[in-house]
Amino acid sequence: MPKDQFDFMREVLAAPSPIGLEAAMSYGVLKPYFEKFMPKSWAIQQFKGNAGLVVDTHPGRDEMTSVMIIGHSDKIRMQVRKIDNDGKIWVNTDSFLPCTLVGHEVKLFSQDPKKPGVYRCIEGGTIEALGAIHFSEPAQRTGDKGLKPEMMYLELQMHGEKCKERVEALGIRPGDPIILNRPIKKGFSEDTFYGAYLDNGLGCFVVAEIAKILAKSPLKNVRVLYTIATHEEIGRFGATAIAGELKPDILIGSDVNHDYDAAPGIGAKRMNPLAMGKGFSLTNGSITSEYLNTLIEKACQKNKIPYQVDFSGRDTGTDAMAASLAGIDSAATSIGFPIRNMHTISETGHTADVLAAIYGMVETFKSMDKMNRGKGISRGDLKDGHPRLDNAKML
Repeated sequence: MPKDQFDFMREVLAAPSPIGLEAAMSYGVLKPYFEKFMPKSWAIQQFKGNAGLVVDTHPGRDEMTSVMIIGHSDKIRMQVRKIDNDGKIWVNTDSFLPCTLVGHEVKLFSQDPKKPGVYRCIEGGTIEALGAIHFSEPAQRTGDKGLKPEMMYLELQMHGEKCKERVEALGIRPGDPIILNRPIKKGFSEDTFYGAYLDNGLGCFVVAEIAKILAKSPLKNVRVLYTIATHEEIGRFGATAIAGELKPDILIGSDVNHDYDAAPGIGAKRMNPLAMGKGFSLTNGSITSEYLNTLIEKACQKNKIPYQVDFSGRDTGTDAMAASLAGIDSAATSIGFPIRNMHTISETGHTADVLAAIYGMVETFKSMDKMNRGKGISRGDLKDGHPRLDNAKML
């Protein structure tokens, strides 16, 4: 991956965009990026109840077949739960595994108590639980007993008199978000990188890079809705609202996936052996469209773009579910990038997988644009393209 592209990826992933406060990534980083290269005929749509955005390649052209590809800008976060008299700030760990948090530096965002709506960032704190091994139970020392969510607190090193009052004077109050503080770095092994919040700045980065490539030679017959959604980590609510409003014909979720092949201690679960460095993942099962997946596979095979097949049962676990959750009719699927250590400060990925996802979608969209003798994919193609297993050939 070129240095300027990697630097932009780092900028996207570093944006402070915890759940409910995603505008730092969507408006602060991605919107200006889109505006630098998008043709004047494209338009950006914003929303009232969330900081999501949609870059529309053919605004107002409702007769065209539309493809929405979605990354989500929200990051899992901790939240202030209670402030003690000694200055300890007890936290809600949300989607973090408590034992992965101890000792890590974080950023806390709070409002100026005298100026509501004006946010300040507090650095220099760490997340703790036991204080020291000397205060732990014997079972915790041996590893027989772990940490519980209610044991976690933010250490701001407060001491002296009236610690609680001094913390509250900073404007810190219940619900304030706390995020991990580790921008991505290049890994030891070639083409790897690690840091916090690959989930899901990577999905947003992929959406932006697809748009940048196709902006140089815009599609004529397919309306693409490049979408940055919010609130994915607490139920895919942002993407659901956007899909419900815009009603795309095709919907593709762009999100991280797991490197099951290298995941420790799950051999007995017989997981699908997705592996970092072997291409992006394409999900089968759940609500995914077999016809749409076939179009993606054909485009990748034709252009020798590496991909891996994943599967899901009832739920993809990604924004690919947005159309179904919104109760609208879309052909949907989910693409991903196998990473390690998801929801930790050291999430690890491979640049080749990210690039494969970008170019896999670029070629797929190009092929859709050329279908039907240059008229583009139609809604009829989607309706009539469902596989007929009653016509399957016997081996």
